[in-house]
Amino acid sequence: MVRLEGGPFRMGSESAESFPTDGEGPVRQVTLSAFCISKYAVTNEQFAGFARKAGYRTEAECFGWSFVFRNHVPEPLRGPSMPGTPWWVRVDGADWAHPEGPDSSVGDRPHHPAVHVSWNDALAYCAWAGYRLPTEAEWEYAARGGPDQKTYPWGDELTPEGRHMCNIWQGTFPDADLGEDGFTTAAPVDSFAPNGFGLFNAIGNTWEWCADYFDPFWHVDAARRDPVGPPSGITRVMKGGSYLCHESYCRRYRNAARAGTSPDTSTGHIGFRVARDV
Repeated sequence: MVRLEGGPFRMGSESAESFPTDGEGPVRQVTLSAFCISKYAVTNEQFAGFARKAGYRTEAECFGWSFVFRNHVPEPLRGPSMPGTPWWVRVDGADWAHPEGPDSSVGDRPHHPAVHVSWNDALAYCAWAGYRLPTEAEWEYAARGGPDQKTYPWGDELTPEGRHMCNIWQGTFPDADLGEDGFTTAAPVDSFAPNGFGLFNAIGNTWEWCADYFDPFWHVDAARRDPVGPPSGITRVMKGGSYLCHESYCRRYRNAARAGTSPDTSTGHIGFRVARDV
């Protein structure tokens, strides 16, 4: 964990790359109290300890299936696709311990982020381990790493001097990922350089759950001190983008980018990191 002293920062974005329905803007000054947040996303090794010691079964395990990116699954294992996003296919037996289906394993991926973890699963982990999920404001403050209103934790260029700084898609989505950043699926949680606050892989690699309900308009008139999102809703906030994000489809690999999805959603590109009060 790293302790962040908080204070004021400018949250959100009015970038031309943003999606109007996401509600990234307007840019507003938010003030946060001090908090702690993990340097890394929760790993397979950590999640395995929780599942074993707590006797916990994830929602994907209870459902008996989860969504996996089709390119990572042999065709005979591919079930029905997700409506509107045909690159996501149902795979029976896919879960956090078997990310690509029953014949796969995280045994050789202890330091990769735990995926196929729903918001509800992440909350259960936090309750067991003595943490909580970060609020969206805390997550964004921590991901920025100090600089004001930069697109990425390292600046405004995606690949400064041709260097890849995060794990996202290169190539033609969703058919061919060239893997020029070194990865075509999730990478170990300590890949790439940390940001100014010492956080690794806040951008790209896997989406990360936040505590807040998702609403594209709530923050316009919301509190500016330790905001926590609307009191109710249907979907929860995710931040950071993933290894599947590409400029042609999902440009949400930016500090201010946000998305919302159902808290029982389970896929191969959603993980989480934890926070706690000081």
